[in-house]
Amino acid sequence: MDLRLPGLRGPRRPRRLLAAAAAVVVLAGAGTWTAVADDDDRPAVHHSDQVMSVDGVRLDTSYFTSGGSGRRPAVLLGHGFGGTKDDVRQQAEDLARAGYAVLTWSARGFGRSTGKIGLNDPKGEVADVTQLIDWLADRPEVELDKKGDPRVGVAGASYGGAIALLAAGYDDRVDAIAPSITYWNLADALFPDGVFKKLWAGIFVNTGGGCDNFEPALCTMYQRVAESGTPDAAARALLDARSPSAVADRIKVPTLLVQGQADSLFTLAQADAAEKAIKANGAPVDVDWIAGGHDGGNLESSRVQARVTAWFDRYLKGGKSVDTGPAFRVTRTGGVDSTDGTVPLRGASGDSYPGLANDRRSIALTGREQSFDNPAGASPPAISALPGLGGSGLGQLSAFGVGVSLDFPGQYAAFDSAPLTGALRITGTPTATVHVKSTTGTAVLFAKVYDVGPDGSRQLPSQLVAPIRVEGAKAGKDVTITLPAIDHDIEEGHRLSLVLASTDLGYASPATPATYTVSLKGELRVPTAPAVTTAAAPLPSWVWWLPLAGAGVALLLLLTGRRRTAMPAPDPELAEVPLRIAGLSKKYAGGDRYSVRELSFQVEKGQVLGLLGPNGAGKTTTLRMLMGLIGPDEGEIRVFGHAVRPGAPVLSRVGSFVEGAGFLPHLTGRENLDLYWKATGRPAEDAHLEEALEIAGLGDALARAVRTYSQGMRQRLAIAQAMLGLPDLLILDEPTNGLDPPQIREMREVMIRYAAAGRTVIVSSHLLAEVEQSCTHLVVMDRGRLVQAGPVGAIVGSGDTLLVGTAAPVEEPVLEKVAALPGIASADRTDEGLLVRLDADGSAQRLVAELVRLDVPVQSVGPHRRLEDAFLTLIGGSA
Repeated sequence: MDLRLPGLRGPRRPRRLLAAAAAVVVLAGAGTWTAVADDDDRPAVHHSDQVMSVDGVRLDTSYFTSGGSGRRPAVLLGHGFGGTKDDVRQQAEDLARAGYAVLTWSARGFGRSTGKIGLNDPKGEVADVTQLIDWLADRPEVELDKKGDPRVGVAGASYGGAIALLAAGYDDRVDAIAPSITYWNLADALFPDGVFKKLWAGIFVNTGGGCDNFEPALCTMYQRVAESGTPDAAARALLDARSPSAVADRIKVPTLLVQGQADSLFTLAQADAAEKAIKANGAPVDVDWIAGGHDGGNLESSRVQARVTAWFDRYLKGGKSVDTGPAFRVTRTGGVDSTDGTVPLRGASGDSYPGLANDRRSIALTGREQSFDNPAGASPPAISALPGLGGSGLGQLSAFGVGVSLDFPGQYAAFDSAPLTGALRITGTPTATVHVKSTTGTAVLFAKVYDVGPDGSRQLPSQLVAPIRVEGAKAGKDVTITLPAIDHDIEEGHRLSLVLASTDLGYASPATPATYTVSLKGELRVPTAPAVTTAAAPLPSWVWWLPLAGAGVALLLLLTGRRRTAMPAPDPELAEVPLRIAGLSKKYAGGDRYSVRELSFQVEKGQVLGLLGPNGAGKTTTLRMLMGLIGPDEGEIRVFGHAVRPGAPVLSRVGSFVEGAGFLPHLTGRENLDLYWKATGRPAEDAHLEEALEIAGLGDALARAVRTYSQGMRQRLAIAQAMLGLPDLLILDEPTNGLDPPQIREMREVMIRYAAAGRTVIVSSHLLAEVEQSCTHLVVMDRGRLVQAGPVGAIVGSGDTLLVGTAAPVEEPVLEKVAALPGIASADRTDEGLLVRLDADGSAQRLVAELVRLDVPVQSVGPHRRLEDAFLTLIGGSA
């Protein structure tokens, strides 16, 4: 994860002060023009490097243009904290090709730029941007609104995102902005509710090169707060003045706010505050919650960059027909992509931004009054996340349902809900009211809501925690807690657990020992934002003609049935075997290699078999041969002992769902199924329609027109169609494509129910986590060949081994201490770090806590042998 926060800028200066400011001076000999050539047909980008003198500070800049000599809007592009202008060069070149004049620069104190880091001081970094706009106004390539006023937008991530907001607040020549994963109020970000975010603050200082590289006032403030552990009013005022919130009433330009869900530094609440303030000024504001953030995850760079470009096309170029995207979008995750081991992303959107408190639902919690300790020195601390380690992959574990959270017994109170009777999507900030007492009068608590599975496993959504400082609590005080903003799906049967801990690794807690007593004063209130819906995949054109084409194919097969070639005799020994493939090979005409080569495996009754492999492994070709759509070059396929050929009678015992099914949208679900069955020419009584519908769980939706169906309902209707006639062998190719997590879970239950009656299901899917839960057996292919086949458990192996990645090799004495820890069966060194096997009493959470205590430089923690690991190992990285 790039911790570099794009340049923060100071307040907008009145134009009468600009006249008195020192002019931008381009230092002689510092500018060099180059044309950036490309291997494709894209236009060349002209690039100029220049060192400018701005109020005595040297700023290293780059200027990008492309195309003809006409005027075009300009974009200022800021970089992340600790970075330089070079970090945004690719985005600058892309914007130049899109018709913009782009200026990038290294902020004060970074790269080749001089000066002290001011955290976007209005008199420093913000004033620099104002003078860079002056420079753009004199460029012959830049479009002007009037003399001295260029048409200009500002974009950037983190530090650069804040400078975009500040530029709009301090310079009324800015016309549109697109800040990303940034802050609205830096004091709120680093001192939330008066609690010092010590680890992130330390990362800021170290990333900036040390305290001496900052303005003296900032360095003094940091040292004072770091020593006391408590932010004071002066510290807050210093950061308030350098925050966009200081000029909230002056930011009146179209604003695209992109904020990260995996972000304990700048949370979703920062973008929420920005949206409210800018919208109140009358400016258009769209909000986009991406999957990643400062704690790791997917930053969706390509999609975000495309949306930023569209935003500027609309508001800088005046393209009124440009689609800038929905008013609100949130990225949701689910499953694992087998081609690269990443988490697939899917967008949900709403016609308006729902805020963080939309359509709250009450969840009853139970739990007696509980007392717990704040230990002396606030040690050992609980763990919610490990700030600064996001880039290692540790911050991405929650996307896989895995977390590193740990609460020490005797140091927290917990209040639990009953198992949920239906799925629940939380979108926003949950709240709860509790009564708090402290033996010292002051309490610092860390509130979090866990998603607890039926097996007791706990997941902390996005690894986020809300710190709360309570003063005057010696006699007791009611406190309403606002928990972190999240977008998280709670499955049916799971519970919610509100935990209040006395310590957290990322924050400063009181060093004085104390006892806290907490009791419930109300229910947990969770926002659901029902108007935010996951977009259904668009209906492809073949949906309209495929049913009719299918009927035509069925008629053709009927008319040509008598001309079929003679079939091999059935094998009586395989009469009860659903599928046996032996020596199967296939090379397409004109191809230079086999799509399938010498493939052999067997499937038994009652199995749910997962067919896995990277793109190009031969899975689809195998399924097409299995369904009789194409013939093999060598080998054979037998279904219940009968050889499979196009039109073979035994195919009536096979149902299939491949790349979706085509339905007539104006007909109801039931009418579509009736039409399909009639096209097969088989008797109506053989359809077993009611039984197939019961397994698919379509309910009352059958009476509605298919055009009203969600993507999940269309997929289930397609599965019901494949199950008509209750085929003994059901083949499903990517049945969960385009579904969100609740719909995927429903599809999993459909497959399991179908096989439970002694039938067999073969499913090809790239969602490894889903395959691991749904399938009993696996066949893994790569480059057309069989890599491994067998039960899921045998291929995955034991789940009690963890791989701990470390920043440096672990010395032998430390290794011996790790091996001797309670709950550890063994510990060995690897090239990546440590391979730790847990015994029956061990847990990943306790292991992480102990490793932190032993000062082991942990970079990542994960299961050593989950299905995604086994899969990637088997295919040797070819995905």
